[in-house]
Amino acid sequence: MSTPTPASILLIYTGGTIGMIQNPETGALTNFNFDRLLQHVPEIKHFNLDIFAYAFEPPIDSSDMNPDSWSELVSIIYSNYERYDGFVILHGTDTMAFTASALSFMLEGLMKPVILTGSQLPIGALRTDGKENLLTAIEIAAAKNPDGTPIVPEVCVFFHEKLMRGNRTTKISAENFDAFESNNYPILAHSGIEINYNKHFIKPYDPNSVLVPHYAMDSNIIIFSLFPGIGPNIVTKILQNTEIKGIIFRTFGSGNAPQSPWLTEALTEATRAGKVIVNITQCSTGSVKMHLYETGCQLLDAGIISGNDSTVEAALTKLMYLLGRGLTPDAIRSEMKRSIAGEITL
Repeated sequence: MSTPTPASILLIYTGGTIGMIQNPETGALTNFNFDRLLQHVPEIKHFNLDIFAYAFEPPIDSSDMNPDSWSELVSIIYSNYERYDGFVILHGTDTMAFTASALSFMLEGLMKPVILTGSQLPIGALRTDGKENLLTAIEIAAAKNPDGTPIVPEVCVFFHEKLMRGNRTTKISAENFDAFESNNYPILAHSGIEINYNKHFIKPYDPNSVLVPHYAMDSNIIIFSLFPGIGPNIVTKILQNTEIKGIIFRTFGSGNAPQSPWLTEALTEATRAGKVIVNITQCSTGSVKMHLYETGCQLLDAGIISGNDSTVEAALTKLMYLLGRGLTPDAIRSEMKRSIAGEITL
């Protein structure tokens, strides 16, 4: 009987706290060579896996991640897609949810695990959370069903015992190990003594799916939040800015806004000018339902579309992705209402 071929995993190190050490002179955290990262996790050698590594040079602090960085990740995954069974991306925590959301749209037709993880403490720190996050992310990326298909064929974030759909995650803490949450969608797996998968909520595997990479992301977008007392001067100037193509409009409650004539007029003019305005709630959980109250209905009348239960990260990157494809405003509005990669609940 032949021995099964070990699964092959590509680790992609972009930067972030997980790959940092403390400068003994300044006390500041600085990046160090990726090979040394593996030296701090000798347990990797105990996996029956073929593990290879690719490192960004130089490493990127997650605060500096941008659409070009996302495109580089898409290129790495696409060019190595047939060679590896899964991918683990080591990433700084600050913008991890943005990157995970962006990749979920840019990797159209993905049917292999792409697991993002990182840590709150450097991998060399005594109490680091990085080692457990890394080891479990690798195990999930290599996990297969009895028929040989991947258990998790989608972009995910693994952090502190929880596997979450990437475009449903938000960073909720700068201090706790439990730093990420998936507020509007169940977690996909929980790691304890064993890894327990909630297979009902994981994207089903499609053997006929073909990976189609997308690289163009249009960042001519702005996010702004309503607040009590917001006035017309700045808002009107933002809405009239001809460089802005899309707006993530963070409203109150279930998608409500002040019943100010100037605001309704300005929003109506902006949508008529071709700007795509997406309404998402400022609440951490729940969904936009503009038809419930008069304060929301006025936004519907102004041509604003609902972001449903989308996170800020998913709404922003989805809009960047659709604008990058060169679609018309009406086509973008239609696509924003549709679930492309499981990012909203319909």
